[in-house]
Amino acid sequence: MDKLRKLTAEIIKFRDERNWQQFHNPKDVALSLVLEATELLEHFQWKNNDEISNHVEKSSHEIGEELADILYWVLLMSHDLKIDISSALENKLEKNKAKYPINLSKGNSIKYNKF
Repeated sequence: MDKLRKLTAEIIKFRDERNWQQFHNPKDVALSLVLEATELLEHFQWKNNDEISNHVEKSSHEIGEELADILYWVLLMSHDLKIDISSALENKLEKNKAKYPINLSKGNSIKYNKF
């Protein structure tokens, strides 16, 4: 069993032991995902690059916990919607490679539709 499947199984077990599936409709799970992402953003809000570097050094554990919370909701939602998230990511990476060919995108941040 690959790591993502194992983590997903642990998440589902955690949820089911608490009888929380009844609260996990796609809208509320998506809202939870966004809320966790905003908690991650709070680590960087109002900081310049130097302050961010210092904060990351001092708070990497807390930032990691926020990233874990985000991954929790991604894995839960992909499970509930029967989306193979590993395949979805692989497909998206291939799509992005086509949208952002190296010769046009290397070293710049221009959106693909502006090349």
